[in-house]
Order: sequence, then C-alpha cells, then structure tokens
Amino acid sequence: MARHHLQRFASPSPSISLVIHLAGVAALATTFQFLFGWDTPLAQSHGWYFQFLTIIGLALSLSVFVLAAVADITRSTALFELKNLISIVATPLEVLITTLYWGICAIDTSLIVQPGFELTIWVDLGFHLAPAVLLAVDTILFSPPWTISAHGVMSLSIVFAFSYWYWVEVCFSKNGWYPYPMFELLTTGQRVVLFTMSAGLVTVFSSILKWLYGVVNGNEQAREEAHKPLKKVQ
Repeated sequence: MARHHLQRFASPSPSISLVIHLAGVAALATTFQFLFGWDTPLAQSHGWYFQFLTIIGLALSLSVFVLAAVADITRSTALFELKNLISIVATPLEVLITTLYWGICAIDTSLIVQPGFELTIWVDLGFHLAPAVLLAVDTILFSPPWTISAHGVMSLSIVFAFSYWYWVEVCFSKNGWYPYPMFELLTTGQRVVLFTMSAGLVTVFSSILKWLYGVVNGNEQAREEAHKPLKKVQ
C-alpha cells in the first residue's frame, strides 16, 4: 500500500481509498449532471453555469476525485500528485464557497440567488456543502501534508479571485447581467475589497485545514505551521 508516513490511510490504493473516491465521483457527478436539465436563462448565456463560482469549484472538486479514483486503480503516482496539486486550491475554495453561500443566505437569500434559481434542499446541499466535506475528508485522511506556504496560497488565491472577477465581467459584457445579484450592488472599489477578502479567507481556511490535518494525523509540525499564517492574516 502506497502511503506517506504522515498520511492516515493508504492512497493511491484499491481499498478504502478507492471506495471513498468512487463515492465522491458519483455524488459530485450527479450534482453536476443536474445542470444539464436545469432550464434557466444562464443555460443559453455566454459562460453557461460556469459564471457561478460554485460551478467552477464543483468542476475542480470532480476533477480531484476522478484523478484520485483513476490513481487508485492504476496506482499512478503522477495522477495522485496532480490530484493533490488541484486539491490545494479546490479544498479551501470549496470551504469558502460553502461559508459565504450559507452565511449570505442567512442574511438575505436574494443577494446571492436570483428569482427562479431556487433549489431543493438536497440539490442545494449537493452544490454548497458536499464538495467541501468530501474534499476535506480526502485532504485530511487520504493525502500527504501540504507543503505550500501561506504566502503561496495567498498568491494563488489572489490570482484565482481576480481571474474570476475578470471572467464575470466578460460574461456581463455579453449577457448584460451578473450571476449573483449582489454584484449589481457593489462599486468597483467594493468588488476589489470583496475579492481580496475572499483570497484572504481562502488562505485562512487553508491554514485551518492544515491544522486539522496535524490534529487528526498526530503531526505537531503541521499544527505549529498552521498557527503562523493565521496570525499573519488576522
């Protein structure tokens, strides 16, 4: 069984690792398939549903589990490493998406959900909770510890955040409306603050995940490293 000495379970491996990863593929693919039958104006617009950060995150999450499952079957080190690289961005991003979505919905659902875009609770959980939970489980139990620094995560997060903003503006120039109603209410300066803060939160969530990894796997070094970026960000 292939296994990093700080990793809880053997992975890639055709054992419990494969079972978990196949279950993740099934859950995430089912959620993604929902989009093809979801009849809204976005389905015919420029950018399709990839205008939503949620769907970009879902696509990254699905790619992580597909790569992981194939690596389990083939025992491919290259695919396993690629899975882990994508997970470095996808996992804290999904935690951010889950936190922001349910947090904003608790304040005012209309800020983030357009009329006619309401989802049933199970579909909603499939989009806005399951990916974060599945990726966190994979990261903590079936992956080696992350070696990327907080500065590295912050840099990647900033590039990703402002690339997404650019993509949203491109879609707006074609479609004439934003995927999230709250974007209509924000000035350019406020959007800069929003996306910068989001990048900062991704860094914080990355550190929390690293701390949890240390706690679950008994890695004191990971716990100590996780405290430093949290103090810097805060």
